[in-house]
Amino acid sequence: MLELKNISFSADGKQILKNINLVIDDAKFVVITGPNGGGKSTLAKVIAGIITPDSGQILLDGQDITDWSITDRARAGVSFAFQQPVRFKGVTVKDLITLASGKDISTAAACDYLAQVGLCAKDYIDREVNASLSGGELKRIEIATVMARKTKLTLFDEPEAGIDLWSFKNLIDVFEKMHDEIQASIMIISHQERILNIADQVVVISNGEIAQIGTKEEVLPGLFGIDPGCRYFQGGNE
Repeated sequence: MLELKNISFSADGKQILKNINLVIDDAKFVVITGPNGGGKSTLAKVIAGIITPDSGQILLDGQDITDWSITDRARAGVSFAFQQPVRFKGVTVKDLITLASGKDISTAAACDYLAQVGLCAKDYIDREVNASLSGGELKRIEIATVMARKTKLTLFDEPEAGIDLWSFKNLIDVFEKMHDEIQASIMIISHQERILNIADQVVVISNGEIAQIGTKEEVLPGLFGIDPGCRYFQGGNE
């Protein structure tokens, strides 16, 4: 279980998160959504340990991890997939998936992860994770590595970025399969209604605060009843 207690964070004189209180139960599929600039990506980075909050506590299975490094949180079972994946010169796709899994997995097993994210394994397994790969290819490879980790809490920051429409349905299938097979918590930052529709719980963050928490049946009618031309439906970082 993940618990956030009174989490606040400011940058450049602006308060981005304001006393966030949130509990994510085990094996829940949670989607964080809300207007651009509301603090969604910042909250994900706070949970992952990329950003240290100004105040508050982060508890994982009852243990205070507020001051833990990214590495310590990863060892405790927290994974984070960036909106813009990192490149690794000199590291092959097979190397990256093997490293993520924490064991010497077979080439066939690594290829299976790639196939699940819509990549032809034989074309990618020995390629370097460098600038020769497109943003969409990197995104899928990163999702494959996160799948290989099988951690208790996985965070995705707008995983649909750079994914074409045909692959998007596969992406939805991947998330559902992860949730069913690993029985761990998945937290996704997204504006996409199709991702919101498979959530157990939807959390709406606006102006650095939690505006609403509930099931998709409780939250979605209000979200998608607003004007589709407003900033809410335009993707971006915050």
